[in-house]
Amino acid sequence: MTSQEQPGIPFWHVWTDNSGITHQTRQMLQDFKMQEITSGNTPQWLSAPCSGDATVLFSVLPAGWSSPWHENPAPQWVMPISGAWAVETMDGQRVEMGVGDLSFGGDQNTMAQDGKRGHLSWVVGDEPCRLMIVQLGAAMSPPPRPEQ
Repeated sequence: MTSQEQPGIPFWHVWTDNSGITHQTRQMLQDFKMQEITSGNTPQWLSAPCSGDATVLFSVLPAGWSSPWHENPAPQWVMPISGAWAVETMDGQRVEMGVGDLSFGGDQNTMAQDGKRGHLSWVVGDEPCRLMIVQLGAAMSPPPRPEQ
């Protein structure tokens, strides 16, 4: 990529359709602008800022950890910083993520179906998975959900 080519950052979007069923879709963060992050700094590609309240959490999932069906507690970005984890949505899609992958958990307001509601998640491999989680405040906009 040259400095003039518009970049993008891929992410997995966990989302709820109009029937309350969860899915995962690969999307791209786009609309970056070449600009200085501070005055006098070398220009870089920056996204539009997401302003508002947010909660930052760090989580260590032990090797062998798994969760029952659940919704994300809030719209949130999840970034593995070591190890790997996987997510299965109600439509049966399974995605494994490791360092460098990005997921957005937007599966609120799901409807129970066949004992499933939200998503499953678990640690992949025999090492812990360390995650950085950024939960969006009410005033922050999540990425748009995919077209149905």
